[in-house]
Amino acid sequence: MVAVKEAMTKIIREQPEDASYEEIMRELAFERMIERGLEDSRNGRMCSDAEMGHRIRSWQK
Repeated sequence: MVAVKEAMTKIIREQPEDASYEEIMRELAFERMIERGLEDSRNGRMCSDAEMGHRIRSWQK
């Protein structure tokens, strides 16, 4: 848990002094999305470009 707090603190400290709450939250969420994607990749939870294209097209209907 300490590593998570340290990572979050680092991201917050890297923000400009005038950063809004929303901007900071967006950066924290973005970092989490990247970490989740890398974790999925490391664990083989991926799909092909063709499969992703099919999924996206199905959402557009």
